[in-house]
Amino acid sequence: MMMHSSQALRRAILFGALSAAAIGAVRPARSADAVSRAEMGPDALVESVSIEVLDAIKADPTLRNGNFDRLQKLIDDKIAPHVDFEKMTRLSVGPGWRQATPEQRQELIREFRTYVIRTYSGALSKVTDHKVKMRPSRAQPGDNDVMVRTLVAPSNGDPIQLDYRLGKSDAGWKIYDVTILGVSLVETFRNSFASVINQSGVDGLIKALGDRNRQLAASSGKS
Repeated sequence: MMMHSSQALRRAILFGALSAAAIGAVRPARSADAVSRAEMGPDALVESVSIEVLDAIKADPTLRNGNFDRLQKLIDDKIAPHVDFEKMTRLSVGPGWRQATPEQRQELIREFRTYVIRTYSGALSKVTDHKVKMRPSRAQPGDNDVMVRTLVAPSNGDPIQLDYRLGKSDAGWKIYDVTILGVSLVETFRNSFASVINQSGVDGLIKALGDRNRQLAASSGKS
């Protein structure tokens, strides 16, 4: 069941975090102030945010030691503003989203956001010497939905294909899916969420997400 996290899901989130933290290792830094994030193209946005995250981890030993509060603040400040959690939740819940009331949808977004951030925090604490290379963009002028393609590699090992799906909004480009080795994070969530909804309905999924978030909070030493 999804709430116990499959190895594939953990692996996807781990490498998503590693890439977001390491892209700057192979590209020259640029000032985020020079161009408003809302005006950046998708590749530049991914690169800019990644450089900030990498620099923060390098500068703060508590982040490298896995301090949950600091990691969560880093994600809230640097990464979460560039993720469309509502769209990610809607796509992950799939057909069950249409069954949900407005109140249930808000609960799903809240619990799902917490779940992703808590899992992402654990992955960021594992960042070491991984490096990411930006792959050539296939986006066309005027596209409102694009894939930013990267390769992530440890110092010893084969590179792994990691791609980000972004959509354009009034507030700029927002990430709403991550794909590793051709496997979509949203699709992985959708498959596991569907089984919970089929058995327990939308309320069952909300409860399952809440239970999992409490387990993750307990394991991080938070009440």
